Amino acid sequence: MLRTWVSTAGGPLIAVPKSELNSWAGVDDNDGPVETWGDYGRACAVEGYIGAIAVGTQQALVFGGEPAMTTYLAAERAFLLWVGADSESELVAAAERVLAAGPDWDADEDVNWEVREAVVLFDSAIPGAELEPDDRFDIDLEPGPYRVRAAYAQVEDSSMILVQLQPAI
Repeated sequence: MLRTWVSTAGGPLIAVPKSELNSWAGVDDNDGPVETWGDYGRACAVEGYIGAIAVGTQQALVFGGEPAMTTYLAAERAFLLWVGADSESELVAAAERVLAAGPDWDADEDVNWEVREAVVLFDSAIPGAELEPDDRFDIDLEPGPYRVRAAYAQVEDSSMILVQLQPAI
């Protein structure tokens, strides 16, 4: 199966609600400390693997920690961040096994995220209005509240960060 992966130039990835893309300015000034670099600076300020920040009238999910290529596993409602693996197929198979067994979720990586519509995953340095088709991954999510948890996992030669969305109903 051919998967869509999104990469970053080194900063965090972000999942922004589709209707709020034009509200995301990315890097709007790169003088001074990174925390002052506009929306990108706000994303960089997220500590750990995940965090929710305001974008327009909604929330976006920031993927901090590793600046890793990322995809979405729809059946598992999980984002998969590629830390290390020999191949995509080995990494995805390892992630599916870890998720089926129940990862050792990091207690400090637990976020509530309200989703109202589909989201777009992309490099947080890019302004949302300037995204090219190859720079983004559109993900249809069921609207509602989610508990988002993250964990680092390693299976043989595959290492990853898993971020799973669990309906919080």
